[in-house]
Amino acid sequence: MNRVLDVAFALFIIVAFLPFWIILAIILRCTGEGKVFYRQSRIGLGGKEFKLIKFATMLEDSPNLGTGDITLKNDPRVLPVGRFLRIAKINEFPQVINLLKGDMTLVGPRPLTQKTFSFYPEHVQQEIAKLRPGLTGVGSIVFRHEERIIANSARNYLECYKHEIAPHKGELELWYMRNRSFWTDLKIVALTVWVVLFPDSTAYRKLLKGLPENNAPLCDTVVSAGSVQE
Repeated sequence: MNRVLDVAFALFIIVAFLPFWIILAIILRCTGEGKVFYRQSRIGLGGKEFKLIKFATMLEDSPNLGTGDITLKNDPRVLPVGRFLRIAKINEFPQVINLLKGDMTLVGPRPLTQKTFSFYPEHVQQEIAKLRPGLTGVGSIVFRHEERIIANSARNYLECYKHEIAPHKGELELWYMRNRSFWTDLKIVALTVWVVLFPDSTAYRKLLKGLPENNAPLCDTVVSAGSVQE
């Protein structure tokens, strides 16, 4: 049933937004490096890598430049049009192609690069690899202000992610595995839409019971500094 819903959702998004995608493709083709899509290796089901598809928002060689998997505020690798696409989360839309191909499902653990996936404890890696990665997930909702944690940390961005973010995000993914159901997935999808509209909302605390506590030093007054590519 999940696979049927994934395909139906992907086809609906592709058909509904196709005219907009065509216009956006022309704009991207005529700006920046002339690339429309960006493909990056992510860890998927069974620990196997697949190519995650997004609209191109950064220099093609960005993983090998500057801060690698970490995107900073005002990052010079981000292309002019890409900056708007990232703020509006429009760059994420082509992931429905991964949904259609079966690389991903609608709700599940967010797929990470090999480097950031390796920051999860070994037992968490093994458990997460049992599930197909999701277009959205509980980790993405709870850590939507991940960049503030990085900004507020005394550690550098990679050490912060490894020691302050990855352990808790891993526990959130394990929580999802223990509590996954159609009802849980429905709430996560609704919360995803909600936090896009209301980024500072903490509604997830009421709707998703028993979530592991977040001990990372989040400060709402800190100006965003960076985030790990998701």
